[in-house]
Amino acid sequence: MPILLRITPLLFSLSAFATVELPIAEFEHEALGTWKVKHFQGRTQYVQVRLEGQRVLKATSNNSATLLSKPIRIDLVETPYLNWSWRVENQLKGLNETTKDGDDYAARIYLAIGTKLLSSSSKAINYVWSSNQPRFSRWSNAFAGEKVQMIAIRGEADSVSQWQSEKRNVYQDFINMFGDKGSEQANREAYRDLNGIAIMTDTDNSDQAVTAYYGDIFFSAK
Repeated sequence: MPILLRITPLLFSLSAFATVELPIAEFEHEALGTWKVKHFQGRTQYVQVRLEGQRVLKATSNNSATLLSKPIRIDLVETPYLNWSWRVENQLKGLNETTKDGDDYAARIYLAIGTKLLSSSSKAINYVWSSNQPRFSRWSNAFAGEKVQMIAIRGEADSVSQWQSEKRNVYQDFINMFGDKGSEQANREAYRDLNGIAIMTDTDNSDQAVTAYYGDIFFSAK
């Protein structure tokens, strides 16, 4: 499993060389009880396991959809980069992920700006491991419409059973997906405050089965 490089900052340091890091999920030390569970259909099983010497989150879905979420407050101007690693053991077959019948993902990370994670007034981005879309393709969620945007960080051509490490500028992705407000100040007001994050592995629409793994998740300034 690739190890995400971590540099611990000096607390409250104003040095330009300090790298600010805000941990979201540390599966080596964190119990799953710190996450909220929401079942949509069946029970996707989430357990902490050791894989290749690292303690990670294993997700197993069989015609199920369960969301693990955590309320957070992240200043996306100060720490815009989301860092994580993930791995899927198989791809889902025969899906069109832009439709309701195909809205299933071996792995996804859900980020929201608004009052609540799943609120109709919130704007959200899903970083997904797609089973049928090319890498970096984008589309509106089939159920939620334009207020929830999907980005295929990994796609149909990516290898399974292999860890991948990712880094995304979430602040810039929100601007790109929901529109530039025309000035830096307007963008700060619209997209600065991230209020929720979730992990989800689901196969409830396609009635398939999949296994995925998630490594640690954190935000950083660079």
